[in-house]
Amino acid sequence: MFESVQENPYPDSHVLGEGPDPHPLLAPVLPLLGRWHGRGRGEYPTLEQDFHYEQEVTFSHDGRPFLRYEARAWLIDGAGAPVRPAGREAGWWRVTPDASLEVVLAHPTGVVETYVGRASGTEFEIETQDVSLTPLAKEVTGTLRRYTVLDGGMTVVHDMAAVGQPLQHHLTTHLLRRP
Repeated sequence: MFESVQENPYPDSHVLGEGPDPHPLLAPVLPLLGRWHGRGRGEYPTLEQDFHYEQEVTFSHDGRPFLRYEARAWLIDGAGAPVRPAGREAGWWRVTPDASLEVVLAHPTGVVETYVGRASGTEFEIETQDVSLTPLAKEVTGTLRRYTVLDGGMTVVHDMAAVGQPLQHHLTTHLLRRP
């Protein structure tokens, strides 16, 4: 009933030199390419207390002029033991010829964000252009993210405007590249 099919001949790659060559337009964002893992701290005025988490982030490509992005986080206790799953998101980073960024991220909580931003060396800043919410999603009206890649590590700072609060610091994550 079903014909056999071949393996995907266009796999994603998160390592330079493995898989397809990156599209030339990806040159400004190649420092992001990879699998990253680390810890972070979060806070927000509507939360009873600050929290700590671990996070995995992957930026990969299939040879076309965009990066595939996925991030997963889980809360940890004071000893670093996992408590429960936390934030999760997936999307696409597209680079324009002038190194501008166009980013689309979707969250399983019913939030979809479109971002615009800029790549500048090892710093990448994106700010929401639009936020769409499903009927039961928490109100998010805007976010600003700054990714900095330096000395084999990545720092991500995430500001958020949500649930009646103005744009302000929400998350800081320090990640290391994994093989």
